[in-house]
Amino acid sequence: MSSIEQYIEENQQRFLDELFGLIRIPSISSISLHKPDMYRAAEYWKEMLLKAGADRAGVYETAGNPVTYGEKIIDPSKPTVLIYGHMDVMPVEPLELWKSQPFEPEIRDGKIYARGADDDKGQSFMHAKAFEYMVANNCLPCNVKFMIEGEEEIGSPNLGAWCEANKDMLKADVILVSDTGMIARDIPSITTGLRGLAYWQVEVTGPNRDLHSGMYGGAVANPINVLNKLIAQMTDENGRITIPGFYDDVQDVSAEERELLGRAPFNLDDYKAALELEEVEGEAGYTTNERTGIRPSFDVCGIWGGYTGEGAKTVIASKAYAKISCRLVPDQDHEKIAVLFKEHFEGIAPKTVKVEVTSLHGGQAYVCPIDIPAYQAAEKAYTDTFGKRPVPVRSGGSIPIISTFEQVLGIKSVLMGFGLGSDAIHSPNENYPLEQFFNGIKTIPKFYQYFVELSK
Repeated sequence: MSSIEQYIEENQQRFLDELFGLIRIPSISSISLHKPDMYRAAEYWKEMLLKAGADRAGVYETAGNPVTYGEKIIDPSKPTVLIYGHMDVMPVEPLELWKSQPFEPEIRDGKIYARGADDDKGQSFMHAKAFEYMVANNCLPCNVKFMIEGEEEIGSPNLGAWCEANKDMLKADVILVSDTGMIARDIPSITTGLRGLAYWQVEVTGPNRDLHSGMYGGAVANPINVLNKLIAQMTDENGRITIPGFYDDVQDVSAEERELLGRAPFNLDDYKAALELEEVEGEAGYTTNERTGIRPSFDVCGIWGGYTGEGAKTVIASKAYAKISCRLVPDQDHEKIAVLFKEHFEGIAPKTVKVEVTSLHGGQAYVCPIDIPAYQAAEKAYTDTFGKRPVPVRSGGSIPIISTFEQVLGIKSVLMGFGLGSDAIHSPNENYPLEQFFNGIKTIPKFYQYFVELSK
């Protein structure tokens, strides 16, 4: 039997070639023109799982994009690990900021540059290769199931219903996910909490057509001006969100837990320098890590209206739009928050315009206990690979489907991510260090080994 290190060394070029084949599929779930690409990606995953050693694999329909499912059952009496990942990626605009083509992966300075290199094609692919190694070397210690979906980047709107309809097929003891990150290359960490999400689109309508800003300026409300004023009212001078009832269900994190979270290595000066910022901001009374880990937030993700082309056009636009999101914390219900925001935002709008808020998607927050066998197995696996015990951290990001898994399937998820803050996920020049990619493949088989031992 070869070691995992030997197996990677012997097959690393093939691993990269296969990953690059997946990355080249522009599987952007938020753009309907890419629907055929979602099926191409799903079929690609099916073939990869079968080649890696799955007993069976198939592409399953949902009300939206497909799901690829595969499994290898070595003994029904043994524990089962369900791997979750996603094949869809974010849009790539603005294209001019990319240094190479987003769907033509390129290795520079020891990193893979491409859309999906980290999130989540690179990270989910690690599991396929770790699985391949265990099957090829006859050292797979338990049953494995794969569920790779195509709608994570749009909030997984159809996966919950698919899981409900396929509960028996998806039975497992734990869900293992690599769609998060580590504090730093030499500081392993395990994400123990994810924030929830509520996301809306706002439309503000003024006059029935675009108007000449000289003839009508000062007499007719400008929807863009009004939209900006409404958004400005959503937070106060202390960085708190002003929506009535917004904080009613927010968990108060104890002083003891805040002290534990504060032990995670963090340098504010380095943080600001990496982002080229002079200062940070946020809710008063909380540190930067607490603001992104245990407190909710409000952000405008996009805003548009009027003339944005080259040169000048003196116009009052008929309409203005914004896409707005709130990150939520445990006990905040995204459906409740969606209603609170809609009622408040529409309620404070002046009569000079019409305002319509549409909820796009959302999800609940998630917390993973650190005393369950799966978490302890992940902790031991990271320690073996990186030579130090991983730090538990709460992520500011959201993976809405994770809380749904717990509600629908009754299974806890362990978030074993290997991405880094410098990977620029969702941004131009997304990348994934080769070192992290291969370290992930090394670490995952160790998780299986320890999970089986600790589950006895």
